[in-house]
Amino acid sequence: MLPVVVPVAAAIFLTMLWHLHRRDRLSAPRAVVALALCVYAAGVVANTVFPIFLNKPAQTALWKVYVVPLTGYEVGDAVTNILVFIPVGILVPLLLAKAPWWRVVAVAAAFSLTIELAQLVTGNLLGGGHVADVNDLLSNTAGAALGFGLFSILSRMPVAADLINRFRWR
Repeated sequence: MLPVVVPVAAAIFLTMLWHLHRRDRLSAPRAVVALALCVYAAGVVANTVFPIFLNKPAQTALWKVYVVPLTGYEVGDAVTNILVFIPVGILVPLLLAKAPWWRVVAVAAAFSLTIELAQLVTGNLLGGGHVADVNDLLSNTAGAALGFGLFSILSRMPVAADLINRFRWR
């Protein structure tokens, strides 16, 4: 997984730095946000899409996906998925000039849906080690909403707001 994830994350990081430089917005705090986003996204992809087996093992059931919300979903899985997506609710408002709650939730839902679809495809065509689950999508989106709530609260505190504004990309 590392030979795939690390070069892709590095290329995206360099592209983000180039984007900031081109717009004369490059600063150390903004570069930190770009790095945090790339490391975070690489970690999420590495832990949710991989492993992929090139010598696909035999499967017992094809195209297994869990589509009934909140049925057979363990609390530990829900908490983990919520915690993993809190950074999305913090990073998106740092990157976007206008980030109302619904846009952050939409970005998180799209990111989570992409992961679940990748798990569905890799799990059935490439012998991936994960199963697509609508509950993960719901928990991930809730985690991003929670992260955005925390970000909003911190943004209203004068001391934190000044620091946060140094990291914003707008």
